[in-house]
Amino acid sequence: MTISLDVTLLVLFAALMHASWNAIVKSSASKFLDIVAIAIVPGVIAMVAVAFLPWPDRASWPWLAASAAIHFFYFLAVAAAYRHGDLSHVYPLMRGCAPLLVALSASAGLAEKLTSGMWVGVLLISAGIVVPALVERRVMCSPRRGTLIALGNAVIIAAYTIVDGVGARLSGSAISYGQWLFLLNALPLTVVALALFGGEVGGYLRERWAFGLAGGIMSMAAYAIVLWAMTKAPVAAVAALRETSVIIAAGIGSLILREGVGVPRIIGAVFVACGVAALKL
Repeated sequence: MTISLDVTLLVLFAALMHASWNAIVKSSASKFLDIVAIAIVPGVIAMVAVAFLPWPDRASWPWLAASAAIHFFYFLAVAAAYRHGDLSHVYPLMRGCAPLLVALSASAGLAEKLTSGMWVGVLLISAGIVVPALVERRVMCSPRRGTLIALGNAVIIAAYTIVDGVGARLSGSAISYGQWLFLLNALPLTVVALALFGGEVGGYLRERWAFGLAGGIMSMAAYAIVLWAMTKAPVAAVAALRETSVIIAAGIGSLILREGVGVPRIIGAVFVACGVAALKL
């Protein structure tokens, strides 16, 4: 299974949308409530969509349930990471370690055989993302808690990527699988938000509705593309391509959030670009 040009371009577009909604969360006053707002939008859309779509194949249901559970902890970890670290530091760690973990897991568990070019691409992308973030942490003395949460979330990301790679393929329809996943993601987060914040949730959602709508649509579209792509190309290659969003996030962190991006990040961007090219070898 190779990765075609159309899949490559669509996954890169998904990366842009993923970095953008993460920047929305980082810039908010309440990271968790912004996560909830962004999850509710796909949940509402999915609630309508599933009525018009066929059910995912029964074989995919356990994977769907597992993914929803894993995503719950992923969203909590994203909110926690952004409370304790800059977007340009924690985002690369969360997203950069995951492709290599996915590649190792996919090779062992999914019997996916990556070409030598794909392995080089995965390694270059991971190195280009993670190494600059670790170097900048030593220079900028970023909070250790944010770093640890981000690294822990990388494991969570790798887990749901593998689970969804299998689930989407077994479902018979990546679109149906994705819609049910968006619906299942929104429910527990909404319940927890209401339990913790009560009436504050409604006021916050009214105040941030535009950001929630934009972030929710980008989140939904980005992951729908990724789910589809994982049925067309090796999971590890898709995961690596998706994490080029880190370069976009670094630019947003520097230009919009004024976090500052140094020479290591520029060098990392070159590594990532080479990695993307290597995936096509």
